[in-house]
Amino acid sequence: MQDKNWTASGACLNLAPDELFVQGAAQRSARAVCMGCKVRLECLSDALDNRVEFGVWGGMTERERRALLRRRPDIESWYDLLIVAGEPADPPH
Repeated sequence: MQDKNWTASGACLNLAPDELFVQGAAQRSARAVCMGCKVRLECLSDALDNRVEFGVWGGMTERERRALLRRRPDIESWYDLLIVAGEPADPPH
């Protein structure tokens, strides 16, 4: 069961929101914040489940999430899949 209060434990909690809604090469820095985050899987699954269109969430950019959703349209709960796998089904490049 996913903790609904995961946002309070995010590594990005004290960042300005603009730092996670960037384009191009700046996304690499935003993704780096996520890699050591203890709620990375919760964040990513929430973004995938809710089809969040913008920003870096759980270490994936919007482009990466869209591609993953196109490849796996059958997934209803990304949290269940990610928690079993221990990491994203298709890790970021």
